[in-house]
Amino acid sequence: MKKKYFIASTPIFLGVICFIAKAIIGSNITPDGTLEEPFFLIPIGFLLFFLGIVSLIGMALVSMMKKTQVSN
Repeated sequence: MKKKYFIASTPIFLGVICFIAKAIIGSNITPDGTLEEPFFLIPIGFLLFFLGIVSLIGMALVSMMKKTQVSN
């Protein structure tokens, strides 16, 4: 895999790690009745995941445009 695709796909891996960390950490209820959970990992995971998808699509489009310009 080319280096630019690896860099573009890194946010996807980080997003998946956020979801896995949320599942591993879990949630609990304290004795006073409040819920403790790592909720911040969910939006960060979605943001990183979709940022990675957009960057991969952008890299693929740029690569396709460069190939068509070279062949013409």
